[in-house]
This record gives sequence, structure tokens and C-alpha cells, in this order.
Amino acid sequence: MRHSFVSFTIAVAAVGLIACFTDPRSAAAEPPAAGDHGAVAAGQASAATPSVSGKVAETMDAGSYTYVQVDDGAKKVWAAAPKFKVAVGDKVIVPAGMPMRDFHSPTLKRTFDVVYFVQSIQVIGGKEMAAVAAAHGGKMPGASLHGGLGKEGDAAAVDLANIKKAEGGQTVAELFADKAKLVGKEVAVRGKVVKYTPQVMGKNWIHLRDGTGGSGTDDLAVTTSADAKVGDTVLVRGKLSGDKDFGFGYKYDVMIEDATVKVE
Repeated sequence: MRHSFVSFTIAVAAVGLIACFTDPRSAAAEPPAAGDHGAVAAGQASAATPSVSGKVAETMDAGSYTYVQVDDGAKKVWAAAPKFKVAVGDKVIVPAGMPMRDFHSPTLKRTFDVVYFVQSIQVIGGKEMAAVAAAHGGKMPGASLHGGLGKEGDAAAVDLANIKKAEGGQTVAELFADKAKLVGKEVAVRGKVVKYTPQVMGKNWIHLRDGTGGSGTDDLAVTTSADAKVGDTVLVRGKLSGDKDFGFGYKYDVMIEDATVKVE
């Protein structure tokens, strides 16, 4: 009997410990290291949500995290990321994240109805905003970009004649036309750089044309770590992304992110 009682006591204690570690609202549940928030959100998180952009209405630090309340003009949402510098009034881009509902922060002594934990939040200031606009064809926030440069004259000096289609690859127009079956797959496209902007949001941005397609389907956005210059003929390889939204109206029907770029 004594052995059975001890076993029962240990079992109850184990259940209690498991409950403490799995309840994201327990007193010890401050956000974990970046990238681990999904584990804390077990049983509390719904599907990941699209990115949010807007102005910071409120901000505070708690432990190694910074919390921001973002006003996108229609609603206000809370998000948190590893500590970063931000101030009320700053414009930020919050990437898609996992919502944690009824999340309690012991440090802040506050319970949030919903807070989105992400690995990083992009702060866009005056100079940064100008750089982003330059990388996206000179469009200012709120403009919907679907692959076009926005300024037809930007590509006028680049000769797009006699560009050979990549072997086993696609043309720019085909990437748009076959978007439904190509998104998420490796693609290859050859064309000429008609616009190049380095180091925006940590990447180099290329606008590529090959003479195919019409308005809205003749220009391909590419992000890469490789260097290039306007007029270069390049072979681009990478996975095709679709319906990308970077916030502030910067949207692309199709693009290639983190591509390998070979100047020919």
C-alpha cells in the first residue's frame, strides 16, 4: 500500500509539473527566445496571420522583448519581438506571426487579449522609407505594386532585344501567366536589370525584364545577396513567391526571393 501511495503521489506531482510547463498563461510564461514562441503558444495560437504595417501607438520593453501596439488605420494590434529600438509614431512592418490569446506578461503585469510574437519587426524611418520607395519603383506607401516599375522611363535606356530564354526556365511573362502552378517551385529566368537598389531591408533589389509580357506582367522583382548593375544580363534562379505583401502597400503578384544571380 505504501508503494502504491508513493507512486500515486509522484504521478500527481508529474501531472502538475507538465501543466505548469504547457500552460502559456502560467506565471513563468514570459516570451521565450526568438523562434520558439510557437511552443509557448501551444493550445492558444490560431493560424498565422498576414503581415501588418502602420504607426506605433504604444511601446514598452519586457525582459528581452519589445512590445508595440501598431495602428494600421483600421485597427490596433499588439506584436512583440526580440528587443529593438522604436518610438511612438514610428512606422513599422510586422511580418506574419502566430497570435497568442490571453497572454499574460508577469514582467508587465498585464494580460493581452492577443499579441503576435515574431522574430523581428522592421522600423521604417525617413531615410529608410525613401530607400524602400526607390527599391519599389519610386512608389510611395499605399501604392499597390504588381511587378511594374511604376516609371516607364526607368527601363527606356535598356535594350531588351534578343534575350535568350533560360534553358529549362521561363520568361517573365510565363512566370506571371503560370503563377498558380509555379509558386513554391524552383524557376529560372534570364533578363536585363532595369533597376537595382542595394541593401533595402537587408537585401539587394533587382527589377528584371526580358521584353515579354505587358503592363503589370513585364517586370519581375528579385531579392538577392548578389550584386548587379542596370543593363547587366543576368540569369536568376530561385523559388517563385506569389502574393507577397511587405506592408505599406508594397505588394507583388510574383517575385523571386533570396535568388542566385549570375551576371553573364
